[in-house]
Amino acid sequence: MRAVDLAVFADALAGRAGGLAARLERTRDGIRQAAIERDARRALGPEAVERLVALGVLSRADAGELHAEARRLAADLAAVEELQAWVEARLFVEREREAA
Repeated sequence: MRAVDLAVFADALAGRAGGLAARLERTRDGIRQAAIERDARRALGPEAVERLVALGVLSRADAGELHAEARRLAADLAAVEELQAWVEARLFVEREREAA
């Protein structure tokens, strides 16, 4: 494999990993927000909660689904990072070979 090809692939994987990491962080933010909203729903009356949901202030997010999504994204990110590390190791070897 040429070092250039490996470098381009490593860059593409870095971009993919960055996107997955951002999605994972947004999902984790959603989990934290869902916990706050759950507490707010318990503290507020049903009429206020209904109005806040209708206004879009409180969401109908399912914490279980958010946790499942976070687990899936974390596993996806780990797999991409593993591939990226392998490609970068191959890139290092290829660059060393070309330099010799």
